[in-house]
Amino acid sequence: MDQAEQLRRLVKQNSDSPGHTARVITVTSGKGGVGKTSVSVNLAIEFSRAGNRVIIMDADFGLANIEVMLGIRPQYNLADVMFGGKSISSIITQGPENIRFISGGSGIHELTRMTREQIVNLTMRLKELDEMADIIIIDTGAGIADSVLEFVAASAEVLLVVTPEPTSITDAYALLKTLNRNSEFSTEHTRIRMIANRVTRAGEGRELFEKLSVVASKFLSFDLEYLEEIPQDDQVSRAIIRQKPVVISAPGSNAGRALKELAEILAGTSSEPVPAKRGIAQLFSNLIRVTTHKQRQKG
Repeated sequence: MDQAEQLRRLVKQNSDSPGHTARVITVTSGKGGVGKTSVSVNLAIEFSRAGNRVIIMDADFGLANIEVMLGIRPQYNLADVMFGGKSISSIITQGPENIRFISGGSGIHELTRMTREQIVNLTMRLKELDEMADIIIIDTGAGIADSVLEFVAASAEVLLVVTPEPTSITDAYALLKTLNRNSEFSTEHTRIRMIANRVTRAGEGRELFEKLSVVASKFLSFDLEYLEEIPQDDQVSRAIIRQKPVVISAPGSNAGRALKELAEILAGTSSEPVPAKRGIAQLFSNLIRVTTHKQRQKG
């Protein structure tokens, strides 16, 4: 029995017993520099203000965008749980407004080389993480790298951040196209919704969505949903420089109000994910299945 099958069985055993599972939202983009991490952090703060226990997992390996944006450097990361014997609570770092975050480090790249004992440990720890949070936001890398696509394919709920830049739109389509070719991805089990960021006029976000949605539907048989637009706002840039999220530093700004509204929309559309993709423990089970399958195809 391979590692992926072991983890799936262990997660199923845990999920069969009563327990809480967090809502997991994966935030991604076709290219870097579109404000994906800013969206992740500010949404987390608004969810927390609404009374939710929120944890962000920084899965943008090598860049540590969450810690840069918050001005906080964690001592440990997910790899320390997998291979260093650390508890899940010891790698969680406290952020502003009661949000918490976890650095993924190199952990995701190491999933398929875990021993059975490490798989058992990770499963137990991730089940604890499900109990600790109401909402877990995964901030992925950008583009069509394997580490990004594997997370998206394993997720039940995905937010795709796009800007009016032509390269952002084409790269977002490239991500959807590559994802559509992934044998482990199913549109029935993953809900992908678009956020238009840095728009310069009202209604521009809807126009961007129409452009992307038409080609995705025609050439990929892909149903994309539209969520909200966030206006271009100098307050966001200032907030990043100050390492203080815009919904804290300038909550009344155009972007601050839009992000609050976006969080309210998401809170009102929390459709129950299919059982096969419920909670962070199950997501990692799916992730190992995807990565293992890809390794076999390459081999």
